[in-house]
Amino acid sequence: MSHPRIGAHVPTSGGMAKRSIAYAQTIKAEAIQVFASNPRGWAMPEANREADDAFRAKTAEFDIAAYVHAPYLINLGSPTVATYENSLASTRYSLQRGAEIGALGVVIHTGSAVDADHVAKAWTQIHDGMMPILEALPADSPSLLLEPTAGQGQSLVKRLEDLVHYLDALEHHPKVGICLDTCHVFAAGHDIKKKGGMTEMLDLLVSIAGLERFQLIHANDSMDVCGALKDRHQNLGEGEIGLDPFKELLAHPAVANAPLILETPGQEPEHGKEVALLKKFRG
Repeated sequence: MSHPRIGAHVPTSGGMAKRSIAYAQTIKAEAIQVFASNPRGWAMPEANREADDAFRAKTAEFDIAAYVHAPYLINLGSPTVATYENSLASTRYSLQRGAEIGALGVVIHTGSAVDADHVAKAWTQIHDGMMPILEALPADSPSLLLEPTAGQGQSLVKRLEDLVHYLDALEHHPKVGICLDTCHVFAAGHDIKKKGGMTEMLDLLVSIAGLERFQLIHANDSMDVCGALKDRHQNLGEGEIGLDPFKELLAHPAVANAPLILETPGQEPEHGKEVALLKKFRG
């Protein structure tokens, strides 16, 4: 496509090849995001090859681009050894599962140093733990997509400018991309609500990471005001960001190859309406 695909995070209960694809068809999604394991746990279940093949076949049949969101527990900057080690294992597993289901990218949150005096160590351990994983990825592996959080606490990426440190820690590896969450950047203090604010933020992201790394967008409104440092998603047009910034987002040339994935409240009725709205803005 010469314009960004539009879709949503979809449920997998009942099987990805059945429930996820049926959901995608109902809401007319061109791209979907799924969890490949429990998003709130460390469990790494064995793959079901038959189910994976069926999912890949269905996404190909209906021309749906797939992405994986890794577990929320992952925090590569954690000072707790067990959390750090589990985070590495879960990231490696998520990349493997992404490859097995034919995903284009695997999203992980950029995480937190937790303690202010651990920040420097966090960058070192991210480098030391992740570089062997990245170097072992085959050429056709999905990208690892870094998703900046809402800037709370000792977030390693409080604002987009901090992505420089993450990219440096990962030696600007070609398999590393960026997933932008509109609610998160707004919460972190980037005023995308003001006229021209979305364009300004996207220009900044491209200048920091490069156009080729900008690979996915989580399109969410925010329950809270700009700079609130709160990660609370809202349906499009019903939060503090409003609709005009999403029109501005879809008019920006940098988003042409970065699908928009909804992570807003609701299910098929709400997401179908929002997918249709974004397609209308896309033109």
